[in-house]
Amino acid sequence: MAEKIYYESFERTEQFMAVAFAAIGVPEEEAKICAAVLIESDKRGIDSHGVGRFKHIYIDRINEGIQHVNTRFEVVREGKTTAVVDGHDGMGHVIGVRSMQMAIDKAKEYGMGMVAVRNSTHYGIAGYYALMAAKAGMIGITGTNARPSIAPTFGVENMLGTNPLTFGMPTDEDFPFVLDCATSITQRGKIEHYERIGKEMPEGWVIDSNGDPVTDPGAAIKGFGSGTCALAPLGGIGEDLAGFKGYGYAAVVEILSAALQAGSFLKTLSGIEKDGSKQPYHLGHFFIAIDVNAFIDVEAFKKTTGDILRQLRASKKAQGQSRIYTAGEKEYLAYLKRSETGIPLNEQVRKSLSDVRDQLSVDFKFAWEK
Repeated sequence: MAEKIYYESFERTEQFMAVAFAAIGVPEEEAKICAAVLIESDKRGIDSHGVGRFKHIYIDRINEGIQHVNTRFEVVREGKTTAVVDGHDGMGHVIGVRSMQMAIDKAKEYGMGMVAVRNSTHYGIAGYYALMAAKAGMIGITGTNARPSIAPTFGVENMLGTNPLTFGMPTDEDFPFVLDCATSITQRGKIEHYERIGKEMPEGWVIDSNGDPVTDPGAAIKGFGSGTCALAPLGGIGEDLAGFKGYGYAAVVEILSAALQAGSFLKTLSGIEKDGSKQPYHLGHFFIAIDVNAFIDVEAFKKTTGDILRQLRASKKAQGQSRIYTAGEKEYLAYLKRSETGIPLNEQVRKSLSDVRDQLSVDFKFAWEK
């Protein structure tokens, strides 16, 4: 029998997360920021990084003391177009929003702005911050390092994080161009999603310490923690499918997320002390905003960008295919659909939300309980 899926509206889900974050100690306005970033993932159909991660990536880590509810946003170095921020292991969403806004403000005045961050925590979907810039008529670029997951080409040890390299650009269409993807062949969040829905992974996503494929998502997640499993880089294992390109881009993100700000990197991001105890992840991010008006009128940029995307979608299609998409389009279509239906929640996610509510004594009734 197929699992029963229930739907909850954007507004109600976001409201619950904001109230729950506040109940655990996050200042009210910052709790709203965290909820807004998370719900954006669900709005865009990215089930790997939204409400499904609310409990185990954020609430549980706060309870474990490895993520702080009060975010100390310290600017440790600043120039006209640049800044280095220490987030002191506060809420990554708050750090991310404030950092990208700082980059945007600098770009408005000087044409470009870049902010590098150290000692942060998981900041949700990278696309949220690229979208911030695109909505401001700018090109937005962001990336973050993460827990060790990717094995380097010809290696089997998880060394690099999934390390997304994300771009957002305004267009004259109803949605901006947003390319938001990991530099691994898939991301840990999708593997967690597969575990939640009981779905086996395809061969080629994950390898064990012998280089053999792993298809059980639960075994893969455990293997990431023990260092016995690793994700393949974008392109795949070895060189035949150009996996070295994904490996190289993951290394670029690692360098920009650590070397500019004297941050942590590679195995020091495991979240585990030598004695096996948990510690903050100390993640690094970078945010770049480029003011299009510094180069060309923004409306002309939007028109050219839109023309490029429309011509790509109108190009000759492969046999049996009815449609070509451009980056950000599927997410926009998911948003339109989910605006009507709400967010699909399976039993495991529903239970995690109920558990948080009960743990924090939040007065809230979900749609499936009515």
